[in-house]
Amino acid sequence: MATRIVDSADVSPDATIGEGTSVWHLAQVREGARLGENCIVGRGAYVGPGVQLGDNCKLQNYALVYEPASLADGVFIGPAAVLTNDTYPRAINPDGSLKSAHDWEPVGVTIERGAAIGARAVCVAPVTIGAWATVAAGAVVTRDVPAHALVAGVPARRIGWVGEAGVRLEPMDDGGTDVSAEAPDAAPARWRCPATGKVYEEFETTIREVAAE
Repeated sequence: MATRIVDSADVSPDATIGEGTSVWHLAQVREGARLGENCIVGRGAYVGPGVQLGDNCKLQNYALVYEPASLADGVFIGPAAVLTNDTYPRAINPDGSLKSAHDWEPVGVTIERGAAIGARAVCVAPVTIGAWATVAAGAVVTRDVPAHALVAGVPARRIGWVGEAGVRLEPMDDGGTDVSAEAPDAAPARWRCPATGKVYEEFETTIREVAAE
């Protein structure tokens, strides 16, 4: 599948665009950015200098991905979501002079395989979003998110777990039976994905799939 860049997009000649990737109307991809294969960069989205995207990533309309963000394969960035890069933002220095690129050190957001960032969510760098995690729409992430975590709120906190399908996992009792949805996630030892039927258990700071018995 051929790469597709529409006429109104602004793509630097120094950017690398993978085969099958589409860059849509009014999007901007800056110098040194590297986009993998089969990515979608939506209308008005921004990809900063040196940003790295893996294969099969989706940046929805008006998503802002500032350098030096790094996205693994299969990452979803929702409409108008923002990945920041400045821990102490200021337009001017203490002496009143305008800040230049040499007056601050950008810090990035790292997003691991298959994770999803909801519409208008903000990830405040430096943070890492673990594999297959989901950040709810409108959340503000200020600390690292474990793999498979579902986080929401301002600031974001974990409210559940999700599997690869992105559906919230249902708690189970010790006998493997689904329990009430009102039960807290911390109570059961295991969770089941209603979309795939896979069963997970807590492991260190996240969860892992339980092998079929």
